Order: sequence, then structure tokens, then C-alpha cells
Amino acid sequence: MPWLRDTAQRTGAATLDFLGAGADMARLVGRSFVRVRGSRPRGEVVRQMHQVGNKSLLFVAVTLGFLGMVLVFQTCLQIQRITGDLSQIGAEFLKVAVHEIGPTLTGSMLATRVGAGIAAEVGSMQVTEQVDALRMCGVDPVSYLVVPRLLASLVMTPVLAAFGVVAALGMGGLTARFYFQVNPEIFYDVSRVTYPDLTIGAIKCVAYGAAIPIVSAFFGLRARGGSEGVGTATTRAVIASSFAVILLDFIISALGYIFLQTGK
Repeated sequence: MPWLRDTAQRTGAATLDFLGAGADMARLVGRSFVRVRGSRPRGEVVRQMHQVGNKSLLFVAVTLGFLGMVLVFQTCLQIQRITGDLSQIGAEFLKVAVHEIGPTLTGSMLATRVGAGIAAEVGSMQVTEQVDALRMCGVDPVSYLVVPRLLASLVMTPVLAAFGVVAALGMGGLTARFYFQVNPEIFYDVSRVTYPDLTIGAIKCVAYGAAIPIVSAFFGLRARGGSEGVGTATTRAVIASSFAVILLDFIISALGYIFLQTGK
């Protein structure tokens, strides 16, 4: 059908434009790491780590805790109806939580909270011409604004993912214990967790930690037209960051299955 073909073509073109813009932004960030000109404010990275990590900790822990509880409850309920053997539920849940649930759900949560914050902050500076003022003073806006947020996100995303995994396992273990009488010693079985699982989880955390601030800052720097433009840039940043997390999750999971054979 013509309308379906046209829609597919427009979607493909938009995706290619987004990927190309992300690559350009990544190159600018890479160059900023080696630039002496445009140094960052003292303590800015630490302040951004507090913004990204400390202020997101409760949000991530509560969200993953309740999701862990729901996932364990539903899984145990279905298995109990079929076989009644719940001895492997904890080991499998721990394995999935380490390389999939913890990193990806944490990345999704940060895409909404941190991504929106970065896009709004950078976008406000862009529409009020503060970014142009930095350029006139000889300061590189990417090095001054984007790099501290990138470094903070790279450090804090794995930390938040670890707390998220602990919260999911804690709530899941309590659910299995009190609703299905699963012994905690059986539930918290780490024998199924392998080094490839830990490697894939760590790679995902680093990839999400890099993608979210880069994509969000890119849309913030493209904000135009006052407060309405900031709102539009923030919305686009959240959507694009969430899409980046999903896309990276698929790519890293596929490559991990092929090269590390975690699926066997």
C-alpha cells in the first residue's frame, strides 16, 4: 500500500538522521576530552554525580523493587500451576536480573529522569543565549556542559543498576518466601550467574550511561524558540534516550549471545 510504503520511508529516514546526529555528537564529545581550552568548573563532575546518582537512587530502587516483586509473583504463580517446582526460580531470576532487568530498567528510568533534566537544563541555556556567550568567551560548550554530565552518568549508571538488582532480588525473595514458601537459601542461588552475564550487564550499563547524556544534550543544544522549544526538546530527548536504551539492549544482547554464548 502506498501510505504504508511512504510511512516506512519517512521512519527510516528519521532513524538515519537520528543515528547520524548521535554520531556527530559523540565525535564532538570525544574531541572535548582532549581539549585544554574550555576547562570545566571545579567540582562540576561531582555535582553532576550527585544529580544523576543520589537523586535517582530512591526512584530506581523503588521501581525495580516493585517490578522484581511482580515478576517473581507472576512467574511462581504460573510455574506452580504447571509443575509446582519452584527450586530454580531464584537462580534464573538472579541470572536475568544481572544481565537484563537491572541494567535495562535502570537505563529506562534514567532516560526519563536524567535525560529530561539534561535536555531541559541545556535547552534553557541554549534559548537564553548562554551557550552563545560561552562560545564568545572562548569556552567549548560541549566540554563545559556535556562532558561533566557524561562522566557522571558513566560512573553512576552501573552503581544505580547494582542497587536496582539488589532491590529487585530483595523484594522478589521476600515475595517468594511469604507467598510461596520458597527457602531463601534456594532462592538466592548464584550458581547460574556466569562471567558472561556480568560482562554483558556491565557493558549495557556503560553503553546506557554514555548514550543518555549524549542524546539528551544533543536535543538540548538544538532547542529553539523559548520555553516552548525547551519543552519540545525535552520531550524528544526522553523519547530518543528511551529508544537508544532499547536499541542498545537489543544489539548488546544479540552480540553477547553470539560471542559469549550466554544463551546456552
